[in-house]
Amino acid sequence: MHSFTPEYLDALRYDGTQLATLRALGEYQGKQQLYAAQSPEALKDLRQVAVVESAESSNRLEGVIVRPERLKSLMIRNAEPKSRSEQEVAGYRDALALIHESADYMPFNDGVVLQLHSLLYRYMPQSGGRWKATNNDIIERHPDGTSRLRFQPVAAHLTPMAMTSLTERYAGALDHHLADPLVLVPLAMLDFLCIHPFPDGNGRMSRLLTSLLLYQFNYVVGRYISLERIFEETKEGYYETLEASSQGWHDGKHNVKPWLDYFWGALLRAYREFEERVGTIEHGHGNKGDRVRAEILKRTLPFSISEIEETCPGVSRDMVRLVLRSLKAEGLIEPTGKGRGAKWSQTDKEMDA
Repeated sequence: MHSFTPEYLDALRYDGTQLATLRALGEYQGKQQLYAAQSPEALKDLRQVAVVESAESSNRLEGVIVRPERLKSLMIRNAEPKSRSEQEVAGYRDALALIHESADYMPFNDGVVLQLHSLLYRYMPQSGGRWKATNNDIIERHPDGTSRLRFQPVAAHLTPMAMTSLTERYAGALDHHLADPLVLVPLAMLDFLCIHPFPDGNGRMSRLLTSLLLYQFNYVVGRYISLERIFEETKEGYYETLEASSQGWHDGKHNVKPWLDYFWGALLRAYREFEERVGTIEHGHGNKGDRVRAEILKRTLPFSISEIEETCPGVSRDMVRLVLRSLKAEGLIEPTGKGRGAKWSQTDKEMDA
C-alpha cells in the first residue's frame, strides 16, 4: 500500500552495509540446493525441529504458551488441542504446513490471506478468515497500569480496500521490477501490520506470510531454521523497528530503513546458522561439493561439465551442476555457450583476484 507507490520505491536508497547484506543473502540463496544434495538427512532433522520452533515461537510472541510435552504431541498430531493456547498452536501448525507444501501455488492476494487466517482459527470457537469489523488500535500496556498508543492502523471500513491495494501494488512492483524481492517482502509485511486487517492474529499472520513470500523467491532457509524463533529471540528489535518504520506511514513519509535492516539481519542470521549446522561449502572436510568447487576455481581456461566429472570421480553430474549454479550466483563463473558444447570460465573478477 503506502510503501508500494512507484514514487516511494524509487526514492529508496541503500547504504554500503545494506548492499553488502543483500549480496550475502543472494550468495546464501545460491548455495541452498548444494546443501540439500550434500546433507539430505541433516536437512530432514532440521525441518522437523524448525516446524516445532516456528509454531512455538510465533505464538509465544503473542503470549500464547503451551507445555513442551503437549507441544510435541500437537505438532506430530498425536493429540487434539484442548485449551485455547493449544488451539492457536494447532492452527498455526496447519497454516504453516500448507505454506510448506504449496507456496508456489499461493499468490499473495486477498483470498490466500483470508484462507490462511481461516486455518489459523480452524480449532477456535470463533471463525477466522474475515476482515476486522471494528477499529483495533495497537496499545502498549505497562505493569503500572499506564498505556500508550503505539500505532493507529487503517480503519475497519477501509480495510478491504486497503488489503486489495496492498496485494495489487505488491504484484505491480514485482511485475515492473521496481525493487528487489528482498526489499518488497519486508515492505509487504510492514504494510500488512500497519493495516492490521484482522480482529486478532495479525502478528502470526505476518510471520506466516513472510515465509510464504520468501519461499516464492527461493529464500527457503525458514524451512530449516525457524525465522519465528529468531524474531522471538530478538523481539525488542523486532517490535522497535516495526514501530520506528511505521511512523508517518499513513502519509507515505515513513522511514523503512530500521525495519529493513532488522529483517535482513534476521534472515542473514538464519542462513549463517543453517550453514553452521549443515557444514560450509568453502571450508568443509573433503565432501563432494568441496572437491568440485576447488577443481572449478583452479581452472584458468574454459572448461566443460564433462572435464570436471573426469577429474572428480564418484561425483554425479547433478552435483557438478549444483556447484556451477552456486558459483554463478556468487559471480565467480559464467557460461560461455549453450547446449552440449557449453563451456564455463571464471569471471574477470575472479581471475584478477
